[in-house]
Amino acid sequence: MTISRRSLLTAGLGAGLVVAVPGVSNAAVPSLAGLRTDPFSLGIASGEPWPDGFVIWTRLAVDPLADDGLGGMPSRDVPVEWEVAEDERMARVVKRGVAIASIGSAHSVHVELRGLQPGREYFYRFRSGRYISPVGRTLTSPAPHEMPAALAMAFASCAQYEHGFFTAYKSMAEDQPDLVLHLGDYQYEYKKDSYVVGGGNVRDHDGPETVTLENYRQRHAQYKADADLQAAHAIAPWLVVWDDHEVDNNWADEIPENQDPAQLNDTAAHFRQRRAAAFQAYYENMPLRPSALPSGADMTIYRRVQWGRLANFHMMDTRQYRDDQLAGDGWKKNIMERFDENRSITGAEQEKWLLDGFKASEARWDVLGQQVFFAERDRAQALDVDDVSMDGWDGYAASRRRITQGWVDAGVRNAVVLTGDVHRHWAGDLKVDYKNPDSPVVGSELVCSSITSGGNGSATATDVTMAWNQHLKFYNDQRGYVNTKITKDSMRADFRVLDYVSTAGSEVRTRASFDIVDTVPGLQARA
Repeated sequence: MTISRRSLLTAGLGAGLVVAVPGVSNAAVPSLAGLRTDPFSLGIASGEPWPDGFVIWTRLAVDPLADDGLGGMPSRDVPVEWEVAEDERMARVVKRGVAIASIGSAHSVHVELRGLQPGREYFYRFRSGRYISPVGRTLTSPAPHEMPAALAMAFASCAQYEHGFFTAYKSMAEDQPDLVLHLGDYQYEYKKDSYVVGGGNVRDHDGPETVTLENYRQRHAQYKADADLQAAHAIAPWLVVWDDHEVDNNWADEIPENQDPAQLNDTAAHFRQRRAAAFQAYYENMPLRPSALPSGADMTIYRRVQWGRLANFHMMDTRQYRDDQLAGDGWKKNIMERFDENRSITGAEQEKWLLDGFKASEARWDVLGQQVFFAERDRAQALDVDDVSMDGWDGYAASRRRITQGWVDAGVRNAVVLTGDVHRHWAGDLKVDYKNPDSPVVGSELVCSSITSGGNGSATATDVTMAWNQHLKFYNDQRGYVNTKITKDSMRADFRVLDYVSTAGSEVRTRASFDIVDTVPGLQARA
């Protein structure tokens, strides 16, 4: 019988099969005494591909929404067997072992694989006791000296569970990318009915606003239990970075959104306690390397992943090290402090890391995976007024200029910034100086809409501000994600949209496509 990859990866995700793992006797792995429910209810995932390996992940839970955040698991460590194979039937196993899902990490497992072949497709699964997980597909990255023919990369952000169904994730899995970037707002912190979309929310968050480690673990589990999200994780390796809602709306370093003591936002010490809980739960629920394990309220997630000589992915953190938003945050007019050379959205250490990466790059494409709108987006048409967001790079104009000038000075061949956060599709050209009409185009920005955040949206295809922000080339108000195909000659971006998210099953189609041609800065619309 022929089994298709799609049927393996998307049919019956979460349905634990009571079968034997080839080559391992049932007696070889201790059983889960008294466990009568599939513990793989949160799915499986892989991430952080490198030339000879990747991370494979799972987290055991028999009752995902348990109030203590531990998923109904026994109060002890649990052995989890894993294996990696060259085929989707798991007949040609190349690596296997046993990891410990510890109670201290909410029974999550992060297995860091080494010794595999570069630029190859692999398959993996887990077993605990008599239960076996679904099979996932993943890839190693090409060897550093290799120029692969193409990379299919998708990116997404902003999936508010209450605002809609995750049909976009299901569609992404069906597109079968080689790599997925998630740019933040993977989950939201709000309690039920705190963030209500027009027309009303269609699902409810369990539990209170996430403040404690138990809260964050429970919320991640609620999201991870969604079958469509599980399908997207199972189809390809992910590179993840957070934005704000993984912790608290619009947080900046040690400064929270408000001073509510019930949210542990009343003092810097209390907010660090909340941040530490959020970071721990984030690590436990993402396919990150064990070296990313947080130290209290500090966790390094900015990093660089190389895809042969084709692309460098500079994954950034624009929350943990930023200066506070000016003027109380939000959209503000004529805030000249935003040009202050001392202000930074990345912090000095991350900025130096990024600029050094540009100087050392030999890649055809340098791709920045980050969170907030990068290009200038001025809502005021009058030349003597500017009206910009204090939360995006507009609020940190000198920081943006240094980084943009940095890739120009380093001779980066093709610079592309990927962005989430704003719940709309946008695409635009990048400049060093947006106030100078003669400033040349030096890169491109691709902004993905939300998976669900904001609700259904509309098919609106223009924004009035584009008339005087002429570097902005595309806008759309529907939910969706972006698919790209990257070759040595070009990067193609397809903006995928859904008609609705208030119920499951919307058709997904491409609303617009753009090419970025090698050594030709700027976007070229496809017919």
